[in-house]
Amino acid sequence: MIIQELPKTTPELSAGTEISMANRKSALRMMSASPVMGRRKQGGTADRFSVRPAQFYYRGTKMSDPKSDPKNDKLAAIRHSVSHIMAEAVTRLFPGTKVAIGPSIENGFYYDFLLPKPIVAEDLPKIEAEMKKIIDSREDFVRVVVSREEALKRFAAEEFKTELINELPADAEITIYEQKSADGKVQWYDLCRGPHVANTREINSAGFKLMSIAGAYWRGDENRPMLTRIYGTAWENPKDLKAYLTFLDEVEKRDHRRVGKELDLYSIHEEAGAGLIYWHPNGGRMRVAIEDFWRKEHYRNGYEILYTPHIGKSWLWETSGHLGFYKGNMYSPMEIDKQDYIIKPMNCPFHIMIYKNSGRSYRDLPLRWAELGTVYRYERSGVLHGLLRVRGFTQDDAHIFCTPEQIEDEIREVLRFSLKIWKIFGFKDIKAYLATKPAESVGEQSRWDQALESLRKAVTAEGLEYEIDEGGGAFYGPKIDLKIKDALGREWQMTTIQFDFNEPERFDMTYVDADGQHKRPYMVHRALLGSLERFFGVLIEHFGGAFPVWIAPEQIAVIPVTENFNDYAKKVAAELKARDLRVTAELDDGRLNAKIRDCQNRKIPYMLVVGEREAGEGTVSIRLRDGKQLPAMKVAEFADYAADKAAAQSLEL
Repeated sequence: MIIQELPKTTPELSAGTEISMANRKSALRMMSASPVMGRRKQGGTADRFSVRPAQFYYRGTKMSDPKSDPKNDKLAAIRHSVSHIMAEAVTRLFPGTKVAIGPSIENGFYYDFLLPKPIVAEDLPKIEAEMKKIIDSREDFVRVVVSREEALKRFAAEEFKTELINELPADAEITIYEQKSADGKVQWYDLCRGPHVANTREINSAGFKLMSIAGAYWRGDENRPMLTRIYGTAWENPKDLKAYLTFLDEVEKRDHRRVGKELDLYSIHEEAGAGLIYWHPNGGRMRVAIEDFWRKEHYRNGYEILYTPHIGKSWLWETSGHLGFYKGNMYSPMEIDKQDYIIKPMNCPFHIMIYKNSGRSYRDLPLRWAELGTVYRYERSGVLHGLLRVRGFTQDDAHIFCTPEQIEDEIREVLRFSLKIWKIFGFKDIKAYLATKPAESVGEQSRWDQALESLRKAVTAEGLEYEIDEGGGAFYGPKIDLKIKDALGREWQMTTIQFDFNEPERFDMTYVDADGQHKRPYMVHRALLGSLERFFGVLIEHFGGAFPVWIAPEQIAVIPVTENFNDYAKKVAAELKARDLRVTAELDDGRLNAKIRDCQNRKIPYMLVVGEREAGEGTVSIRLRDGKQLPAMKVAEFADYAADKAAAQSLEL
């Protein structure tokens, strides 16, 4: 079983706490610049995700590295301090405001408030101006240790702070950070562990910006008060701020929700069911091209392809352990013939049923079984995010069943296969994370040792850079996570290769070995692309919608100079369609330049302009979507050219 990691829009959204407001789009835009990747913390059968901060790149330049940049602690302190400065400004401008929490986060900060009246985006410049006044006044940040009694007294009017204080352990050190003016007067203070800058002079007043407003329930509880969250970003200098905002503009242009709408790839209909994807004809063409490629490559690499049901009796999920550990993400049972059936959240129990359909010998192994299996998992509405976080999705799932002697070769092969596929799609910056045995686990130690060593050897053999994620494996086996970097330098976790010592035991899976004894097979889960929906989201943002010709929904547009050449345009289109190329003839009565501009906006790789000369010579004039031109070709010659590019999965036009 693989719980494929899905990106979260913000740490708070990942807990299902944040609720849309008028400008939630801006909040998501800000946070989508650094998609949250990261290792999953094991918790029962279902993995729980923890945040691993992404690095911020702009045009290949690393702006911050949380792990190795010595300036990172300073930047975090600046952001945390700016968060407090913002809170001071808000409470000045909006008397009666109650404050909650305000941490630094990836690339910025936020603070939650209970305001006496709603605020809107137009209020942000006013708050920024007040913040700059505070920074220019050179306030000190002073750490003060207080008793519980004093803390409760100082925050008696702040219900959220008193709640936090009362929950602190009896022996906890309680600290307050005071913001003092030059004459020593306390201007504002907050319950806080720090750290902060010593004085606001360490903050560049031109190096921060308030980004957006959103709503968040107090402590992520939908039954608690709805607070107003203000997001901001802060950097050491205006140059870094400008680079970050430029980066965000590029992220906005590539946002898969925006590009998906512009190219008419898919839609989501909240009124018909949140988190469910409707694939339009253009998206369908892309999906068919990718699925056909996926199937061919799997057959070429020794896999068989399975198709399994969408529902199964509840005992399957009891046996697998999902009902015990993953019930909160499964949909409620439906009663059929007085028995409970459950819509599947994973494919693995069905593959195991096929394995157990007949006796297995060591001569039958290895078995490599793959499926494009659609599964359904419940996600809170607050975490749903375009194609990246959905409730129904198709996993490119595979399970490998083999003997202990075969496992090393199988792991190396599945890793080699995964890297090959990613490179075909244009992702070449790939890093591996090797997750080891957690404190609580199942399975014999010898099997863990062998599995981990086979993973390590496979990664080393492929020359991959990797990190050890100590204790990061699931309780049922170690794993490899592959993370790719997209065109903007953002890291996405995609492929998972996961050992499983749990389900073979639970389902009593066996094979007959050469010595005649029944033995347990090794079982490996593999999700290569992850889910097709999430993969499409990453692919759209990586290419910005300008896809390689082999997966472009529209590969060629034939554009007649005038209506007089519509017949020739239709003839050219028919010849190209006969070569299995995806082509449209632009036969409307619009002007030529308008048609070309429209096709460029649709990011069609090839635009074939045809007029009197082309019709007379049986040729086409070829214009690329970037405005460049190729020499004129005969129709058959161009058909060969385009078909060869598609067949080779070329990234170039």
